[in-house]
Amino acid sequence: MTDQARETAPPVPPIAPVAADVEPGSPAGDPYAWMRDHDLPAMRDYLAAERAHYEQEIAPARALQDRLLVEMIARVAPAEDSVTWRRGGLEYFTRVTAGQELEQFCRVAAPGEPAQVLLDANLLLGDPACTGGYVDLGVREVSPDGGLLAYSVDFTGDELFQLRIRDLATGEDLPDRIDATYYGLAWAADSRSLFYVLTDQAYRPHEVWRHELGTDPASDVRVFREDDERFALIVRATRSGGYVLIETESRDTTETLIIPASTPQTPPAVLEPRRRGVEYRADHADGGDGGEFYLVTNDGAEEFRLVRAPARAPGRANWTEVIAGSPDTRLASVHVFGPYLVVEQRHAAAPQLRVVHRPSGEQRLIEAGGPHYSLALGTNEDYAAAVVTVRTESLIDPPSWHDVDLASGAWELRKRKDVPGYDPAGYITQRVAATAADGTVIPVTVACRRGLRQDGSAACLLDGYGAYEDCYWPEFSVATPSLLDRGAVYAVAHIRGGGEGGRRWWLQGRLDRKRNTFTDFIAAADMLAAEGWVAPDRIVSRGRSAGGLLQGAVFSMAPQRWRAVVAEVPFVDCVTTMSDPTIPLTINEWDEWGDPASDPVIRAYMRSYSPYDNVPPLPWPDLLVTGNVHDTRVLIREPAKWVAKLRAAAANSGTGAAEAGSRLLFRAELGTEAHMGPTGRYDKLRYEAEILAFIATAAAMPPTPPI
Repeated sequence: MTDQARETAPPVPPIAPVAADVEPGSPAGDPYAWMRDHDLPAMRDYLAAERAHYEQEIAPARALQDRLLVEMIARVAPAEDSVTWRRGGLEYFTRVTAGQELEQFCRVAAPGEPAQVLLDANLLLGDPACTGGYVDLGVREVSPDGGLLAYSVDFTGDELFQLRIRDLATGEDLPDRIDATYYGLAWAADSRSLFYVLTDQAYRPHEVWRHELGTDPASDVRVFREDDERFALIVRATRSGGYVLIETESRDTTETLIIPASTPQTPPAVLEPRRRGVEYRADHADGGDGGEFYLVTNDGAEEFRLVRAPARAPGRANWTEVIAGSPDTRLASVHVFGPYLVVEQRHAAAPQLRVVHRPSGEQRLIEAGGPHYSLALGTNEDYAAAVVTVRTESLIDPPSWHDVDLASGAWELRKRKDVPGYDPAGYITQRVAATAADGTVIPVTVACRRGLRQDGSAACLLDGYGAYEDCYWPEFSVATPSLLDRGAVYAVAHIRGGGEGGRRWWLQGRLDRKRNTFTDFIAAADMLAAEGWVAPDRIVSRGRSAGGLLQGAVFSMAPQRWRAVVAEVPFVDCVTTMSDPTIPLTINEWDEWGDPASDPVIRAYMRSYSPYDNVPPLPWPDLLVTGNVHDTRVLIREPAKWVAKLRAAAANSGTGAAEAGSRLLFRAELGTEAHMGPTGRYDKLRYEAEILAFIATAAAMPPTPPI
């Protein structure tokens, strides 16, 4: 950094020690507990000062940001249509047009006919409620008769949406508007009533309501309320159209309630009563006497099994096994397509689809080209479909969509994503492995330019997540070639706490085994350096949300390993947050992290890795932290407190972070932006260019690709 870039000192927030009971979980004398309220003038001033400092510090990298943005935009097709999907005899698709940030939702009655634009999200930017240039959609569901569109829109980033209904014959919205709804919606079969979700004050989706078109929302009927604060709700319709499902789940327990879609006033009935530690997820197959349900469940099988149950009496006593559980294959979900089932599953840390012919029991696997490829069902809304659309991609291969014939297993290419000027043949990707301290083999997916010498000199970006049994499968990004072309290796560590290795992978990285997540990630970095993939002193790590906790933890545990760390909207004040049941997501996440307020052993364990409670000695790697004031998943006070504590530690050490050769930057977003960042396709690229410029500068990558 130049002297000019350091003319302004970092902001120094006020220090106001408080008693431990002012903010639950805070140690007595926590100097930054006052940051609990992000609307305090002092907090707003501090966040604004941090953003100003960030903007000044990154000013020398503006030219690199601009260059990266130009490179990424060049790989974006100005206009493109998605693959179509069939619903009710019509073909639906999305479209992006030249120069527009957001997509259009369209349909056609037959191939070759003009498209009808059902919803243009770009026009919502002109809505009177849109004051900050932010638009995000929560639901977008066409009614069974095809005449109406239910959609919901968020203009601030807090993930609370206004639900609207559009008459697709006229293109006009009906007077019916419902505020503060959440994700999830289901139409009844009559296309006149619909079910939606509301949250409580902690942003927990806890109620399902029914609205009749043309009536005052004040007269809507509450259908179900979940009183157990460990559980959250979702509502959806089955692909068959036969049922509305209300799914309520904690981290390790689920329960589903069913309502016949033809009689939406029917009180919901429990499919199978909840039992602690038992999960199941269902889909419906039509047929006589109401048809039957298919359920993927861990009842009797740790990695889950598939059972069927008659719709008239779907409880456990009437379950019949279709696929037995296997210790090496995690069954994740089931989808019914007429006489076929498609089961999403994971085997050998790779995704698979299993097709089952219901009448005969015949099965076949749908697999991608290896464990370094992602494979997933695309949008498939036609219950009677003879083929399903699947999506594949890798770190270097843009998404492709194929139709797979359910009877024969034959693949037919429908579309490859258009990436102008990009040729995947110039790159390679493969799956390698690291060994954790306890001997567990940790899969790592790597990508680099073809011909890159494995001589231990390359820069590296190592990415990871590792929580909630979520799978971090390889994905293509138009930003990745900009790193690889500068001689870097991009790697994704499939660490415990995630779900790539099945249910056991999650169990070994949660609660009192959470530290495995962090040590797995460090082991992945050590392996890449030891095997010559990358230079030991040029590794940058990155993660978001729970992956931001990962970054905070490895920053604290192994600061010498990283050249830089990028922690986006990081969950870093773990003990404080998980001790406060009034904070969004706290209670229903105790089964993931533990409840430190009720158990001193859990509290001590969480405090052993909580980044806010573990400031490492200098010198540090460069650190970029992000946070958003409208984020309801990770409140901005978490990254703000962490940054403030780090700044104070550096100042009190006698050698500030800057003097020690490292940078500490906080990109505090005070405008309209959500947990996942911007929504517009070019806005996303601008944000990504900022992050990549920081990474490239820290890892000493050339400003322009040398090829």
